[in-house]
Amino acid sequence: MTHLDHRSWMQGTAARRCSRSALAGILAICLPGFALAQSAELRDSFFWIGEINKASAVINSEEGLLDPALTPGIAAALVQVLEDGNKPDAKRPQSVITFEPLLIEAGGQDVTLLHAGRSSQDMLSTARTAILRERLLALADQLNTTSRTMVDLAAQHVDTIVPNYTNGVAAQPNSYGHYLLGHAAGLDRDAQRIREAYARLDRSAMGTTVLNGTSWPLNRERMAEYLGFAAIVDNAYDAAQIAPVDQAVELSSIVTSIALHSGSFIEDVMGQYSQTRPWILLQEGGDNTYVSSAMPQKRNPGILNSTRSDASEALTLAMGPALQAHNLPPGMSDAKSTKRNGDMIDAATDVLGGLDDILGALNINPERALEELNSDWTASQELADLLMREHGMPFRVGHHFASEIVTHARQEGFGPLDFPYSEARRIYAEAVERTNYPQDLPINEATFRATLDPAAIIRARATSGGPQPAEMERMIAAARDRLADQDAWISDRRASIETSLAQLNEDFAKLLD
Repeated sequence: MTHLDHRSWMQGTAARRCSRSALAGILAICLPGFALAQSAELRDSFFWIGEINKASAVINSEEGLLDPALTPGIAAALVQVLEDGNKPDAKRPQSVITFEPLLIEAGGQDVTLLHAGRSSQDMLSTARTAILRERLLALADQLNTTSRTMVDLAAQHVDTIVPNYTNGVAAQPNSYGHYLLGHAAGLDRDAQRIREAYARLDRSAMGTTVLNGTSWPLNRERMAEYLGFAAIVDNAYDAAQIAPVDQAVELSSIVTSIALHSGSFIEDVMGQYSQTRPWILLQEGGDNTYVSSAMPQKRNPGILNSTRSDASEALTLAMGPALQAHNLPPGMSDAKSTKRNGDMIDAATDVLGGLDDILGALNINPERALEELNSDWTASQELADLLMREHGMPFRVGHHFASEIVTHARQEGFGPLDFPYSEARRIYAEAVERTNYPQDLPINEATFRATLDPAAIIRARATSGGPQPAEMERMIAAARDRLADQDAWISDRRASIETSLAQLNEDFAKLLD
């Protein structure tokens, strides 16, 4: 490609990635002059340590664990630390042991009364979980966006007949819409995995201290409610020693599945780029393709290559948690890194964003797809099915007959549209010779031709889950219902967090009066 083309394509790709993947709460500069605020809240560990301290101040002062006379001063010191941390370019300590000195500096040693029954272990475990929880919801949101694009594209291509491939070889005709719904079903299972993992993730470790609780009668349930968690981690040892590693490993399996699903779809499209007359390509220009720097005829599928590379990177990151946790005693921090695990989830979000762009850029040529189908024998199995279904002939006998037709056709250069019916009769007679089956081909020429028609094959499918129009209508409606349910689930989870934090901040503000 020219230097200009390459720079334009790379900048477009960088902008797309930055718009999807920068950490929540960070002002990202993706390209010169392009600033993107990721969130109204800076929800890093600093943010969540602050929220935990607010909740401790409210709960403990109301439940007799913190002297109400000291509470306003402690609350004011916390506000000062948080306001200082929210200033541009300010330091935002990400650990309890670096956060607390700022509190002491602002409010004196009395502020450490907040630390009743707490430890870095349960506080950081809670903060990590809260961060991963929001990253997982962002992943779920992008997954739903991409899945909806795929389902909508399937609805547009119910009647588009294309070759499908098995073992890398053209196998049968299919509706392109049906093919897309198959891929959407894989993404729907990823959505199910996210919901299931979220239910296990959405648990507060606060109040478990290091590994077996504390002699302070902390109200763990109320703390969980203020921080937007559905419940507490029940076992105090599990909370910081076992569960955090389980979370990382489970989330890595979701990232793995998403990367594999995306890569598989991309490679199916990539296969067309090796053909001189493909039936599916990307719309040229923009971030989709770029011109080779040496070969003017080439339009390289840039977005396919970059998204496939992103999928490989996500898969690589997803291998980390299990490898890091392997053969370690409980509680070690190797697999708990908020940054690494957050980057892993963000990588999957990036991949899905790229896949969504690919789906929007596909340029499908139904006439060329049908031409490819009619140039080969992808409908030949239907001959065997017809002979068994309507004439009682064992499938293997019909299969042998159809296979012999294909062998002869390829030797003589015939296609399905021009294969001589007389030759079909001759081959059939040879196939059933010395058997008790009818010695003359029991289907006339019109039926023979119709049996090899790819569109007729699709219309004639009779099993549930097939590409026939009635089943496509049913499956598209069901897929859209699931997407609507997933949208509602994401919105409910986010609203629950926001409502809880709003209540916490309202109650905390009263301490300052």
